[in-house]
Amino acid sequence: MLRQRLALVALSALAVFGTTSVASTAQAASDGAVKAGKGQDGPVIVAHRGASGYRPEHTLAAYELGARMGADFIEPDLVITKDGVLVARHEPEIGGTTDVAERPEFADRKTTKELDGTPVTGWFAEDFTLAELKTLRAKERIPDLRPNNTIYDGRFEVPTLQEVIDLARRLSRELGREIGVYPETKHPTYFQQAGLPLEPPLVRTLERNGLNHRGAKVIVQSFEVANLKQLSSQLRVPLVQLVDSSGAPYDFVASGDPRTYDDLLTPKGLREVAAYADGLGPAKDRVIPRDEDGYLLEPTTLVADAHRAGLTVHPFTFRAENSFLPADFRSSDDPAEWGDIFAEYEAFLATGIDGLFADHPDIAVEAAKSVRR
Repeated sequence: MLRQRLALVALSALAVFGTTSVASTAQAASDGAVKAGKGQDGPVIVAHRGASGYRPEHTLAAYELGARMGADFIEPDLVITKDGVLVARHEPEIGGTTDVAERPEFADRKTTKELDGTPVTGWFAEDFTLAELKTLRAKERIPDLRPNNTIYDGRFEVPTLQEVIDLARRLSRELGREIGVYPETKHPTYFQQAGLPLEPPLVRTLERNGLNHRGAKVIVQSFEVANLKQLSSQLRVPLVQLVDSSGAPYDFVASGDPRTYDDLLTPKGLREVAAYADGLGPAKDRVIPRDEDGYLLEPTTLVADAHRAGLTVHPFTFRAENSFLPADFRSSDDPAEWGDIFAEYEAFLATGIDGLFADHPDIAVEAAKSVRR
């Protein structure tokens, strides 16, 4: 039954995007793919927060493993310290990804802040100097789903962007292929309002490392629009507009702009995105939606529409655990057990996507062999 549903999804994808093969679909988009990163003869594989299915996310260990597994890019989410240093954390709130809650010397730093309109209680990166952050140790963010990762809790530091770049360069030499860096600016409006904008230190860091040029293997991404427009006049590397499943860019919300992510994905919206960005990073269900029971429906026209506007498409996030998979491909009712992620990759690669974000990069690399030329 599972394979029958997969076949129907794949046929639907071909119906939406034409009767060409997956390889020829990728070839037709190759000019656009060059603009926003291109993999080793096929789809771009991004190690999402590193190989975060195997190590605590946003650690040098996770990034290194992702590169060694064959990823084209490693992806650090960027927040900033009190003294203006960019570091890799999923969110400004660091209580869920470090041992800060167990550190009595920082107990008085616990506070509640409004993050993109929502009250959040915890410890925040911008309330710590880099030296203070370096005393903390990373831990697994979703231990119930990834209990094996918890054996690494307490072993790894919070890395800086510079350390991630240094690692990518070392591994590029060691592995004999260039490892790219795909940073995301997290909550840029929030940090601007805090007086610690992310963009100036990001530009400085890339320039200091000789990475602000068209040939650099760097892609910068954001869920917001205004900061990408700002960066488009300062950076020569590709930019990617991230698009969530619902809602609106927070800079739109903060400025009273009524537009939503849906508006960015209309033909007009995509043309506007293409004026400042090179690619699109949509949530997976923007490419293949799910029904109310979690089963895949027919693919949307987003990939074709984005290609028509000159944008590449790198959807997020592919994960092996049942909790994240479409109902078609789950192996059991255990949310932490792995399901048939190869079947999910097959369905999505058939739509002609140019790349993808993966928590388990080794599986993504294997799956991508079907479309690598």
